[in-house]
Amino acid sequence: EINDSEGHPSSSHQTLKGTSKWATSLENLLEDPEGVKRFREFLKKEFSEENVLFWLACEEFKKTQGKKQMQEKAKEIYMTFLSSKASSQVNVEGQSRLNETILETPHPLMFQKLQEQIFNLMKYDSYSRFLKSDIFLNHKKGEEQEENSPEAQTAAKRASRIYNT
Repeated sequence: EINDSEGHPSSSHQTLKGTSKWATSLENLLEDPEGVKRFREFLKKEFSEENVLFWLACEEFKKTQGKKQMQEKAKEIYMTFLSSKASSQVNVEGQSRLNETILETPHPLMFQKLQEQIFNLMKYDSYSRFLKSDIFLNHKKGEEQEENSPEAQTAAKRASRIYNT
């Protein structure tokens, strides 16, 4: 028996691919490199790409090993997304309380609350618009055309002939 991350038996939704999987949740979208690429493309048009970039930077930061690397990455995230002079500033509450002194003693979850704010902002705002966007719909249409292509159908027919004889 195959179980999912929570230990529950795996269900059929686990077999979804591409846009079908992206449409089930923002988490699924963010787990797929192609999904992230398309979502970034969409957010760039909405002038809010910094949100997903910040979220990705925080995910990467959590995996960072070693105090020195952590300090460097924390400072990079702070300067890029959180400082008042940040080039890609994200709009989060509590940002003003985050000052450079915390960068001296970084820990893997130091950006957790801010990352959750940005995740929720994307989930309840941009994500639903993304699912209605041309970027998403065109990608979905492309996938469907690929699935319905003569080559895909021929392979499926061959397989069904093999197993139905």
